[in-house]
Amino acid sequence: MANQGRAETAQEVSGRLEFDVIVVGGGCAGLAAATVCARAGLNTICIERGKPGGKNVMGGVLYTQPTASVYPEFWREAPLERPVVEQNLWILLPDSAIKLGYRSQQFAQEPPNAFTVLRARLDPWFAKKAAEAGALIVPNTKVEEVLTDKGRVIGVRTGRPEGEVYAPITIICEGVNPQLTQQLGMQGEISLEDMSSTTKEVIALPPQVIQDRFHIGPDEGVTIELFGDSTAGLLGMGWLYTNRDTISIGVGVALHDYVNTDITPHDMLQRLKAHPMIAPLIEGGEVREYSSHMIPEGGWRKLPQLYGDGVLVCGDAAMLVNAVHREGSNHAIWSGKLAAETAIEAHQKGDFSRRTLASYYHRLFKEVPTLSDLRKYRTAMEYPTRHRAVLSVYPELAGYAAREMMTVDGASKREKEFRILRQALRARSIFGMAYDGLDALRLL
Repeated sequence: MANQGRAETAQEVSGRLEFDVIVVGGGCAGLAAATVCARAGLNTICIERGKPGGKNVMGGVLYTQPTASVYPEFWREAPLERPVVEQNLWILLPDSAIKLGYRSQQFAQEPPNAFTVLRARLDPWFAKKAAEAGALIVPNTKVEEVLTDKGRVIGVRTGRPEGEVYAPITIICEGVNPQLTQQLGMQGEISLEDMSSTTKEVIALPPQVIQDRFHIGPDEGVTIELFGDSTAGLLGMGWLYTNRDTISIGVGVALHDYVNTDITPHDMLQRLKAHPMIAPLIEGGEVREYSSHMIPEGGWRKLPQLYGDGVLVCGDAAMLVNAVHREGSNHAIWSGKLAAETAIEAHQKGDFSRRTLASYYHRLFKEVPTLSDLRKYRTAMEYPTRHRAVLSVYPELAGYAAREMMTVDGASKREKEFRILRQALRARSIFGMAYDGLDALRLL
């Protein structure tokens, strides 16, 4: 109620609803920004078009370090699922899988490296923390337009009656659909190559069943990233993560690949669930949640302008997603925190100009080393598009080679090596393999 009182007082004095900071979006980035601003004593409003946790979809891994930078020792009270002690990469073939994994009990030591989470449970907790800090959370309200005066952002117009809200600085965390940043000319057109369509189910199973199937204890979790047949040869990946009493399973495919096929995102997920390597892990489960969402994958090439007069951009709206290493929520939290710190400094200086807010950009790439990976992997999504063999031919060859070398059929290992070589040359020419390899080296 204290926050609402501050807002009403501001309205009475100025004749319009004014805050120190407006945050657009109630996801990881927006709630982190709102929390940090409110803790510093800024009169903060966070406007969310749905409700926190209602429209936020992600695979479900939350890293501890960036989260603790905003919510110290959050693991003691946040509604988390399981500490991740084992991470795996499976190359799926039609009837088998090549598995690579790493397990360490060090990942379970306090604080764990990462947790599996469900955003429907976690985001309301983030919102609670922002409200406890003093931020006003306004759900079920869409921001329709950014208000400007001579090129400077001065507030937003919402869909509510008399829904104009003003502040000297606005932090845009609107998510994957960059309507406001495009309105401001801070983001260009988003193409099909810059997005993937992600579909996910949360499947309920008894905790003991999950622990038996994945060989884990009550406070241990497993992640499995799925490549190859998980996407039927299309550009993308699947995943399977263990929660306390559910399993999160999903698949994401580049939009430009989907438009050239008849398969739908729903069909792709059902296909993955029926795979002989996956079906036994979810057998007997009940679907509790189904969701679908777009994920930005433009990365470094499509970074928008992250700052302007009176405005900053964070999270998915800023394209701060590294799809190669499933790093999205951590970058969202970091960017929200650093945007808030920049807003606090701007208030201290009384200067909200583009020049002052430019420190946000430099702070981001100085204090968040993993963001430099966006530049490193700037062509990562282009490589499999140019080299389709990595999506089907090479996984199948790897499976053939593994099966040959592990099958005892009276043939010598030398003979098996020649079989593998012949199979490889039938599947891909020497020149083709050389082209694929050289381009891969350039990518790395």
